[in-house]
Amino acid sequence: MIHNIDPVWDENSKVLVLGSFPSPKSRSSGFFYGHPQNRFWKILSAVFEEDTPSTIDEKKTFLLSHGIALWDVLGKCDIVGADDSTIENAEPNDLSAIKANVRAVFTTGKVATRYYEEYFGKKSIYLPSPSPANRAVSDEKMIEEYKKIKLALEGE
Repeated sequence: MIHNIDPVWDENSKVLVLGSFPSPKSRSSGFFYGHPQNRFWKILSAVFEEDTPSTIDEKKTFLLSHGIALWDVLGKCDIVGADDSTIENAEPNDLSAIKANVRAVFTTGKVATRYYEEYFGKKSIYLPSPSPANRAVSDEKMIEEYKKIKLALEGE
């Protein structure tokens, strides 16, 4: 599989949020966290106390208005469905394509964290995966964890 979604960023992006690789639903919808049960947009909206964006344009506007860049660690891999544990032959995205003064990098899930640290040799700030498969973490706990993004943005 080849990553088919462009990164979202602008020169004002201060934090970068990286997933592992887009799910089949995300690839078919053409945007990140596209599965209807994925909690990413709901959780991030709760953190910023805003309505949950629904269209791709609304999601891009939401991210950029808060200084958030969004992409994935992997640009190419073999994967079965949306199961990150099946990833093989992984190749990273070229993160230098994001030309912004990013001060903090967040990774959503253990697989994204592992590949980011392996390929880029840097630590990221771990966030629990918002995937519908991850129900071990409650919405309340997810909101608390994702508040780290807002705190990083406020730490100017």
